[in-house]
Amino acid sequence: MKMKTVKDITMRSSKVFFLFAALSAAAWLLPRETSAQQVSVSYQRFYDDLSPYGRWVEYPNYGYVWIPNGNSGFSPYATAGHWVLTVDGWTWVSDYPWGWAAFHYGRWDYDNGYGWFWVPGDEWGPAWVSWRRSPGYYGWAPLRPGVSISVTFGGEYHERNESWIFVRDRDITRSDVSRHYINRNRNVTIINNSTVIVNNRRDDKRNVTYVTGPDRSDVQKVTHRSVNVVAMREITQPGQRMSNGEMQVYRPHVQRSTGNGQNPVPSKVTKLNEVKPASEKLAVNRQEQPRATTPPPKNHPQPALNVHSSDNKATEQHLRTVNPPPKSQPSQPRNVRSSINTRMAQQPKFAKSPAKSQPPRPRNAAPPKRITQQRPPHPNPPERKER
Repeated sequence: MKMKTVKDITMRSSKVFFLFAALSAAAWLLPRETSAQQVSVSYQRFYDDLSPYGRWVEYPNYGYVWIPNGNSGFSPYATAGHWVLTVDGWTWVSDYPWGWAAFHYGRWDYDNGYGWFWVPGDEWGPAWVSWRRSPGYYGWAPLRPGVSISVTFGGEYHERNESWIFVRDRDITRSDVSRHYINRNRNVTIINNSTVIVNNRRDDKRNVTYVTGPDRSDVQKVTHRSVNVVAMREITQPGQRMSNGEMQVYRPHVQRSTGNGQNPVPSKVTKLNEVKPASEKLAVNRQEQPRATTPPPKNHPQPALNVHSSDNKATEQHLRTVNPPPKSQPSQPRNVRSSINTRMAQQPKFAKSPAKSQPPRPRNAAPPKRITQQRPPHPNPPERKER
């Protein structure tokens, strides 16, 4: 009886050991989400941290909004960044030092005169965008302020055609995805042949629903390679970065007011009429843009330079058309005709919109006669000599 008892104890101990080893291995192999000590901040964190990189203005119906510095070709969730798949869905990894805030909290909206501006919010998300799937393409566009996730899944919700960014579906996982955007002149055609991606995830800890984007299996099918789910680690200082195969992100709980009941305000608020219009930014940036032989500034984030694509001609076309300015901005010095076209282009455009009416060209009553100049005959033609 004693030998049997010892044997049983040994077998049970072995089972417990192997079970513990299996659980430990699973904990290391599966993506995990590590939380740091819970941090809670107010809107004052946004006002203070983003001030060096843009201007806070008071905008009608929104209150304080932030207009980033930089060129007028900037587009949220398009310039200086790329996508990674995390446990919360497709997450935008920005190269900007303020990207932890403006791409994961709040929403973006567009003004025809001043360009893109950011409206702060108190809910963290992997990316506040709407996703679409078209044969051969994935596309996304920033969600406007006040738009709920359920509304974006409906067929009646539309974003500006120029707000959409499309890439070939096989390029969605590239770290240099900004080099592969499709020319926005093709947006209407792609949108009209696309469907809304309705994948979402509920985060019970934060009481928020996220739009997760394309299905992982679908992306693996079109890219012909495995897509790893990146683990997330919360950090205690503002910022976000990829390190050792995991995404380190600062995502505190945000409150609209401070703990003492006071309403946060930016330290400096610029009047809206003092902000330089996007068209003037375009002219200034073209004059100040360095030549191709001049290296870019070290502090300016640049996308990766390695491009691996079998379609070289298509890639060169994408490189020439990355982040074109909105159509409402003139690309040449203004004249009478360009100012008229600018006012016409400032109207919102959506897919399936009627074609623009072109002004009739003046017709001539009769085509101009072609005047042919006849040569006068030679007075004394030379005589032919016979040999």
